[in-house]
Amino acid sequence: MTSRTAHRRALFGDRDVLHAMAVAGAACLFSAGLVYLGYFVHVLRVARRAPCRPQQGNCVLLFGKHSPQGRMDHDFQARLDRAVSLWTHSPPASVVLLGGGAPGEATEAELARRGLFARGVAQDAPLLLESQSRDTLQNLRNARALLGERMRSRVTLLSSRYHLARCALFARQLGFDAELCAAEPRLRLDARTWLRLAGEAGYVCMTDVGARWARLIGHQRMLARVS
Repeated sequence: MTSRTAHRRALFGDRDVLHAMAVAGAACLFSAGLVYLGYFVHVLRVARRAPCRPQQGNCVLLFGKHSPQGRMDHDFQARLDRAVSLWTHSPPASVVLLGGGAPGEATEAELARRGLFARGVAQDAPLLLESQSRDTLQNLRNARALLGERMRSRVTLLSSRYHLARCALFARQLGFDAELCAAEPRLRLDARTWLRLAGEAGYVCMTDVGARWARLIGHQRMLARVS
């Protein structure tokens, strides 16, 4: 398992990722920023409107978060609190804990399991651990392989509000039937959240515009990265 920094360096040094970044950047430049603004509004709208209670919730995909030396931040803790709340309201048939980790450190999935147990979730709870991924796309691709036939039913994507638009985009590209569940009861628009939303809008813009461009030119290798 690579470190987070090494993973990001490899990701943004990949020629297909650079291709997508160049196309998305050009689209934003030639539209005088309107393309980016559209994605920002979309990310903000998803963050504000996402429910805290799934309609079905039979299978919950709980996204981890970078936790150096095993220290979970407030966002990660909020995701675990929401998962426990779902259990109290209507126990899911299964929960997939997502996220790997750096060498020699507990994975995000393992930290999530410990956090759930510490919050009173039963030791025999139906938890599945996906401990090999280092980003959201890998989270969902590995979860798809782990779930197998169970992926055909609707899944609930549980994460922080600012992160949900990215989760939904990748889930759609990978063929999931997914609904969203926000960790926080409401979107808190402080300076940190605005920065998060701005970054997520850029990421969603690059991914979506890059995928649309790849379909237009028939670039199968680029498409394979997000499908």
